[in-house]
Amino acid sequence: MRTRNIASIVPLLAPVHILILSVIVVPSIYVIWLSLNTSSFGQAPSFVGLQNYIDTVTDPAFRNALWNTVVLVVVAVHLELAVGLGVALLFASGLPFRRFLLVAVLAPYAVSEVIAVVMWRFLFDPDVGPVTLALQSLGLPILDWSFEPTHAMILIALLTIWLHLPFTFIILYAARLAIPADLYEAARIDGATPWQAFRRVTLPLLGPAIIVALLFRYIFAFRIFSEVWLLTQGGPARSTEVVAVYLYQEAFSYNAFGTAAATAWIMVLASLLLGAGYVFILRRQVAADAKA
Repeated sequence: MRTRNIASIVPLLAPVHILILSVIVVPSIYVIWLSLNTSSFGQAPSFVGLQNYIDTVTDPAFRNALWNTVVLVVVAVHLELAVGLGVALLFASGLPFRRFLLVAVLAPYAVSEVIAVVMWRFLFDPDVGPVTLALQSLGLPILDWSFEPTHAMILIALLTIWLHLPFTFIILYAARLAIPADLYEAARIDGATPWQAFRRVTLPLLGPAIIVALLFRYIFAFRIFSEVWLLTQGGPARSTEVVAVYLYQEAFSYNAFGTAAATAWIMVLASLLLGAGYVFILRRQVAADAKA
């Protein structure tokens, strides 16, 4: 009877497995094979083993792209977390007109990345951008992102924070609303100040949500592509390239499919290691809370 039930379920599961195999598994295996060969247009693949990986990690352009990616991830994600946490606590404190302000906070998630980049390019245009003109009128320095790599990196970080802030905010806001009000009442009766209540009640209980938000944002930010490509295309002189843009250039500008595939798998392995580390930390925290 059990075998018959399994046999009746298999045809229903088959389309899902076929879809997963055709969209994820088979392409992944092909990219692994491609990363072990030298390949280009009009050239038959030639097996080179791990040479593509060695060439990639020793390439100064890759190292620069990796450094830019790490800087963007560390700066943008942590600033985004701090802003998202502050906004979530502000909303949870009983902010007036929360429903209308919530729409404003979540609005960037409804904007296409292409439209967002076009909008920010106009706002921060070094000559006629409204933000640029406002900064000049106040006597403040402008972001000359079209020529200065540091200014371009700052603008990319601000753009990615603005685009993805709703994701971090909604996770932290939901976690904050799940904290019982009785805990804050007990802390107030015990004489805790607002800062002590935040340190002793809010922050520990928001810990798992913060880790989850950081995990997803680290992975998403490490794969950042569209903001950089649409804003600077890695320029000037490849100074703002990130790893995903480096991969794109190797594959579609230089037709070096082997090193592009190797770069892709380096990104996958880095994301898996990063995710595994955060899952380990989360499991330890959950285990500690269970024992407590």
